[in-house]
Amino acid sequence: QLLLVESGGGSVQAGGSLRLSCVASGYTSRSYSMAWFRQAPGKEREREGVACIYTGAGVTYYGDSVKGRFTISRDNAKNTLYLQMNSLKPEDTAVYYCAADSDSGSCAGDSRGIWYHGGPSDYTHWGQGTQVTVSS
Repeated sequence: QLLLVESGGGSVQAGGSLRLSCVASGYTSRSYSMAWFRQAPGKEREREGVACIYTGAGVTYYGDSVKGRFTISRDNAKNTLYLQMNSLKPEDTAVYYCAADSDSGSCAGDSRGIWYHGGPSDYTHWGQGTQVTVSS
């Protein structure tokens, strides 16, 4: 079993930055696909993939809307996943969730670094979410 706990959310003005953290505990010795998803207000049935990383290879992929502004990274020694968010926009306002899955195919993308395979239904373990609010 893997337990994920997010932190770092908050309120920021457009153009600002935030860094989210997700600490994993439990069975962390194997490789996982780890990802950040977000759920915007009024879209309770839709979780958008923001970024993912396969911890075994360190390969990263991003959603179109955040590529170039957000950076996903992992500190294996601390079992912590990060999401550095820069140049934030009001449309980035959402609850951000950390997720993990043992299948490397849950984080796959193209040569441009765009994430195209692996959605919410592919991920087994989820954190409780952290709110990010960006004001204009």
